[in-house]
Amino acid sequence: MTSVIIAAHDEEAVIGRCLDGLLADAAPGEFDITVVANGCTDATAEVAARRPGVRVLELATASKPAALNAGDAVAVGFPRVYVDADIVLTADGLRAISAPLHPPDDPMAGGSAAGRRGVPPLAAVPRRALDLTGRPVLVRAFFAINGRLPVYRDGLFGRGVIALSAEARGRFDQFPDLVADDLFLDSLFAPPEKRQVDDVTALVATPRRTRDLLRRLIRVRGGNASMRAVAADDDLPARVRPATRLSWLRDVVLPRPWLAPAAVCYLGITVTAALAARRRRGREQSWGRDESSRQGEPLPHSRRRESNG
Repeated sequence: MTSVIIAAHDEEAVIGRCLDGLLADAAPGEFDITVVANGCTDATAEVAARRPGVRVLELATASKPAALNAGDAVAVGFPRVYVDADIVLTADGLRAISAPLHPPDDPMAGGSAAGRRGVPPLAAVPRRALDLTGRPVLVRAFFAINGRLPVYRDGLFGRGVIALSAEARGRFDQFPDLVADDLFLDSLFAPPEKRQVDDVTALVATPRRTRDLLRRLIRVRGGNASMRAVAADDDLPARVRPATRLSWLRDVVLPRPWLAPAAVCYLGITVTAALAARRRRGREQSWGRDESSRQGEPLPHSRRRESNG
């Protein structure tokens, strides 16, 4: 049985659509779903509890690592799928992401799909798509560069969904008390052990305002820097991938010179966020997320592409 863990901090506006997407076409008891409401001051837990079969835990402190660990402690199945509360993934998409991670003799395994590229993967993610509807020019310019970075093709981050096999989950004890949980998971696996499932798309909501984009980037920069600092002290079980500071120029802009105006915006926003993150280094990390993309408006489901065959 596939287990889903959703760490949710004040997600009343979006947790319902996240769960409804997973449950709409699921067979009774097909998925083991846990929502861990942590440090919530809204009705996140109550909204989640209205969905039949969803396990709800409540933690007093707002901490995503603590929420993920609490969810892991009660989850009963594998693959184990970690889903952000603002992502909508259908039951069909969840099955497709999980399929290559089941043991080969499991009837739910990906069969020939898992075997096409040799050894089955240990971790899987959907393809990343960006929702830029109605976003201001600076936000769209930033993601014109960011959305083409090759790191998002072979990494586990940036989708809001990461699935692990039982073997993969056995590579670590608990999530460290750090913000960058997706970078931590990415660091545990070699490239051949990771798989992007191209026929499933996670539609990622982007910030609605430039200041919200900066807030998100400051949190990400700070979390990634903390993760790399801990890894450098040998306090993590894996080597964190190094930052690729010039990839935006080498891999995106030079092959596409028409993106130069967007690159100027991208560079300005990135440098501003990096400087702000450096000033905040050493301060206590929190969720610190972008609230503008969590307005509760209808969001197209993360979807599985239909075959033409």
